[in-house]
Amino acid sequence: MSGNFSIGRRCSPLLCVSIVAALSAPFASSVAVANPQLMSEVDTQAASEVSYANFQQWLRDFRQYAAGQGISEATLSNALDGVRYRERVIELDGYQPEFVRPIWEYLDTAVSSTRITNGQEKLADHRDTAQQMEQRYGVPAEIIVAIWGIESNYGSNFGDFSTLESLATLAYDGRRRDFARGELLAALRIIDQGDIAAEDMKGSWAGAMGHTQFIPSSFEAYAVDGDGDGRRDIWDSIPDVMASTANYLDRAGWQTGQPWGIEVRLPEGFDYAQTERRSSAEWRNQGVQAQQGELPNFDSAAIVVPAGANGPAFLVGANFRAILRYNNATSYALAVATLGDAIAGREGIQHSWPRDQAPLTRDDVQELQRALNRVGYSVGGADGIMGPNTRQGLRNFQRDQGLIPDGFATQELLEQLRQRSQ
Repeated sequence: MSGNFSIGRRCSPLLCVSIVAALSAPFASSVAVANPQLMSEVDTQAASEVSYANFQQWLRDFRQYAAGQGISEATLSNALDGVRYRERVIELDGYQPEFVRPIWEYLDTAVSSTRITNGQEKLADHRDTAQQMEQRYGVPAEIIVAIWGIESNYGSNFGDFSTLESLATLAYDGRRRDFARGELLAALRIIDQGDIAAEDMKGSWAGAMGHTQFIPSSFEAYAVDGDGDGRRDIWDSIPDVMASTANYLDRAGWQTGQPWGIEVRLPEGFDYAQTERRSSAEWRNQGVQAQQGELPNFDSAAIVVPAGANGPAFLVGANFRAILRYNNATSYALAVATLGDAIAGREGIQHSWPRDQAPLTRDDVQELQRALNRVGYSVGGADGIMGPNTRQGLRNFQRDQGLIPDGFATQELLEQLRQRSQ
């Protein structure tokens, strides 16, 4: 459809007749007086048509740009001729859940008994392939399978959105348009190289694709042909899925033969404000002990307390950081690590989580950030996300109040900051 107003395709007969009347002066005013609700529908329809026309113009401009970047005309036709603007993608892009989910609730789902059992079954089904990739890349088979489980529940839910439509919509109308535009071009290159047909490129609303949810640029950088058929197929080839996942972690700095980390007991009086990496020997000299067994021999490791001083503590090394390269969230990396342990038959987290703590909403976190800024602990903008700057500012506030500086935000701390910042 061009930018001209087309009626017969997208409206009911009654609405179409009314649109003609509404757009033909001097009848519009009389229609509005007679039926204001109908005129609201007309306005909505007209706005939709304008938006559609603008998107199609943007797509034509992008198509010309992609051709200039070397994408073949055949690929451009196959990939972009039928691409639609997807309102649902924009709705999901703008959605922010009210509550910041506590890590223990996330892990309850991510490392559920069902997912552990299914992961063990998947590893048994594909053991030869997983072990082959472990030997090639040095990444344990159970970690490869764990990422598969966390990313798409072992392929049962990797999304049915057209990657091209999702990225085109986000590049036209999303929050990170330049990023989505670059990913859309990368998706076209993948199709142009023959790895996947345009109609088969499926994934999440955000453009992540296949069993292990690679965005197109990550696919270009890390996807591997694991079955030797000349294509990199993370949609239908489990060898390609496993090889690509292992290659990603290997390139992210995975150290063969080392664990991701270990649950630890911290000594009384431990300084939670420490954020530096230290060797295992240095942590041992501070009184840090393994919850079970001995500390791994890490040259550079950090102490992580994702639920503060009242929750479990972990000593994590380079392989934990490699998992973070896949998804830079402590909860995600801990889910992959502990799911891998469970699939391999190792014990899970021993220390209990502080489940009595009420979670903070995003509005609460924004209020906490504004309050920290007001009382002199600069944390940057109030975005409602507990990032490293916010945690550091909170640690500094806790330390100055004689509290344990663990950087864990609670309703009690928020109330203290409210009182201080008034």
